[in-house]
Amino acid sequence: MKRYVNLAVTVVAVAATVLPAVAGGPRAWWVLPLAVASSVPVLWRERALVPVAVVMGVATTVSASLGAPPLLPVGPLVCLYTFAARSSLAVRLLGIALTAAGLLFSLLYPHPDVEVLRYLSVAYVFSYALGTSSRARRAQAAALAERDRRVAGERAAAVLRERARIAHDLHDILTHAVGVMIVQAEAGPLLVRPHPDRADATFATIAATGRDAVVQLRRAVGSLREPADHPLDQPGLAHLTALVERVRATGLDAVLEVTSGPPFGVTSPSPLVPPADVGVAAYRIVQESLTNVVRHAGAGSVRVLLAHTAEALTVSITDDGHGDPASGAGRPGYGIVGMRERAQACGGTLRAGPAADGHGFTVTATLPLRAPAVA
Repeated sequence: MKRYVNLAVTVVAVAATVLPAVAGGPRAWWVLPLAVASSVPVLWRERALVPVAVVMGVATTVSASLGAPPLLPVGPLVCLYTFAARSSLAVRLLGIALTAAGLLFSLLYPHPDVEVLRYLSVAYVFSYALGTSSRARRAQAAALAERDRRVAGERAAAVLRERARIAHDLHDILTHAVGVMIVQAEAGPLLVRPHPDRADATFATIAATGRDAVVQLRRAVGSLREPADHPLDQPGLAHLTALVERVRATGLDAVLEVTSGPPFGVTSPSPLVPPADVGVAAYRIVQESLTNVVRHAGAGSVRVLLAHTAEALTVSITDDGHGDPASGAGRPGYGIVGMRERAQACGGTLRAGPAADGHGFTVTATLPLRAPAVA
C-alpha cells in the first residue's frame, strides 16, 4: 500500500512540474530536463531522502534562476514534508537552512520577485507544518502502543501474581486441614473405647477442620471468577484464635500470646485494622508453621507470639520439637519458601532456624504496617 501511495505522489509531482514546462510552445532545451530532475526523484525519497532533496533542490533553484516560467515546486515541497515527518532534528534543521537559501537565491537572482517569494514561503511553511503534524501523530500512536504494551505486561504480571497467591492459599489450606485431620483420625480409634468423650471431641475437630477447609477453598477458587475490584474475604489476625484452638484439639499444647497491647482484633472488641495483605500474610504464615509442627516436628508444645509497634507486626512461632519442621523423612519441603515469599510480598522479612535455647524451631516474620516513605 505504501508503495502505491509513493507512486501516486510521484505521478502528481511529475505532472504538476513537467506538463506546465512543456505547455505553451517551444521552450529552451534545459527547461524539460530541469523539470524532470526536480520532480521524478520524488519516487526514491523514502530510500535516499538527502540525495534526492539535493538533486531536486539544485534543479529547482537553477531552473528558477535561468528564468523558467514560475511553477509550484511540488517535488521540493514533498521532500520538505518528508524531512519534517521522518528525519532527525539535525537533518530537519539542515533541510530548512538549505531550502531557505535555495528559495531566496532563486527568487532574488537575477531580479527580485517579492510576491512569488511570499507565495512560495507560505507553501513551504505549510508543507513543513504538515510533516510536523504527521510526526506528532506517529509519536502519539507510538506512545499509545507503548502504554498498551506496558499495561498488558502489568496485567499479565498481575495474573501471574494472583495465580501464585492462589497456589499458596490452596497449599496452606489443604496442608493444614489434611494434617490436622490425619492426626485426629489416627488418634480417634485409640480413644473410642477407653475415652469416648475425647473420641467425640476428636471427630468433631475433624469435621470442623474439614468444613473450614471447604469454606476457604471456595474463597480461593472463587477468586478465579470474581472481578479484581471485588476481593473476597480472607482469614486474618482475628481468626488466629480459632486456628490455634484447632491445633490444640490435636493434643498439642498450642498457646497464642499477644504483647504490646491487643493488636488487630485478636483480643480487643474495637481493634486496630492492619493492611489487608499483612493480616492475610500473618495468618497464612502461622497456619503453615503450625501445620509443619503438627506433621513433622514431633513437638509437645508450640507458642505463637504476636508483637507490634507503630511500624511493624512481628509474628513468632516456636515449638519444642526435634528440628526443622518444614521437612520430613529427609525430603526438603516448600513451606518455609512459601512463607518467605508471603512476607516479602508485603514488604516484610522472615527468618527460620533453631530456637534460641537450642531445642525446637522458630519462625519469625516481621511485616511492615506502613508503606515505605517515597524519596
